[in-house]
Amino acid sequence: MGKINIYVGLQEARHFFCRQQVAYISAMVPNRALGLAHPCCIGLLFLLLLPSSVSVREPRHQSHAHLPSLIPHATLPLSRSRFSAKAQLDFTTHCNESCYHKGEDMDKENLAFETLYADGSRTLTTVDLDENDTELPFRQPKVTTPRHKRLKRQIYGSDGRFNIRGDHFLLDYPFSTAVRISTGCTGVLVSQQHVLTAAHCVHDGKDYVKGARKLRVGFLIPPSVNGTRPGQTPVKKPLVRWVRVKRTRVPKGWIQGPQEVSMDFDYALLELRWPHRRPFMRLAVAPTSDNLAGKRIHFSGFDSDRPGELVYRFCPVEDESNDLIYQHCDARPGASGSGVYGRVWDDTLERWERKVIGIFSGHQWLEINGENRDYNVAVRFTPLKFAQICYWVHGNKVDCNQD
Repeated sequence: MGKINIYVGLQEARHFFCRQQVAYISAMVPNRALGLAHPCCIGLLFLLLLPSSVSVREPRHQSHAHLPSLIPHATLPLSRSRFSAKAQLDFTTHCNESCYHKGEDMDKENLAFETLYADGSRTLTTVDLDENDTELPFRQPKVTTPRHKRLKRQIYGSDGRFNIRGDHFLLDYPFSTAVRISTGCTGVLVSQQHVLTAAHCVHDGKDYVKGARKLRVGFLIPPSVNGTRPGQTPVKKPLVRWVRVKRTRVPKGWIQGPQEVSMDFDYALLELRWPHRRPFMRLAVAPTSDNLAGKRIHFSGFDSDRPGELVYRFCPVEDESNDLIYQHCDARPGASGSGVYGRVWDDTLERWERKVIGIFSGHQWLEINGENRDYNVAVRFTPLKFAQICYWVHGNKVDCNQD
């Protein structure tokens, strides 16, 4: 997992461990959920000896681009979906230098979006950009030294994931913002009625998946809240309370017909039928890794190899393009759609704040200078993507101010 430092970016892990009793930790060693033999745990236990108010540096100065705004142009009715696609949770793509180095996509057609309603009907909404907002700064992505060794896909070296268990953790922020998607993916709560997930969890680029016809979002209910009656066998794993989805929005940049789908637009927004009462995580335009606390990202999801468990992980950003975050956070199918967050410096509050800056998509082979690199990948929220998602949530620019 690399050398553990004292950046605030590790506070999720610290928070998770500092409330455990030593006896509880010891009891978990056999099943490796919190095994002390894990090299990451040794470093995390060292963090417990540090004072809680560790001072950290402020981020390097980063100019804030003017946030663009989307203006709906026309809404056109579409034929009903056939729901013929099959959900593919193990999503893998390939990228060469041309797709790696491309800048912000200003094509308004890609910023258009489809809306799928609960009754199966669909609409396509075309959009315009505010004329004063179309000039966005181009950021040349950094280029790293190629790796000469192919790494095992999705799990890199020692498994650095942690099962989140117990009422105090499953219902605690930020873990409580992770939800299940009925097609087998993960999502993140971004408002009182909206969930972000990966587009490939509901659509394969040509049609909606079969499970999107009656799409649902699952909220974990810890064992002690399940209300086990006397005489019943206690429930060890959390139950799930399912809520129906009212409508689903997918960017046109993902729906490419016969063309190969791109991870760049692998995100979708689900609107629930009823508001939930749990805390949600706010969105932000993804900063460069130099402006993330510890240069680290975090996300929690429902990995397929650990059924019924919420799994948390964190890792440093290895590389980044304009649209993607390249990293080696351990993950398995099922974690797709997890909200990738980091601690972003808030100038007003003068502290690091957790913000969702991307969505975990899957795995990508990146070919640069004839060398293949192996990464797990998350979609970066560029200013245009942030504006699009924010419009989906709020329906106006006023409520889409970037902190």
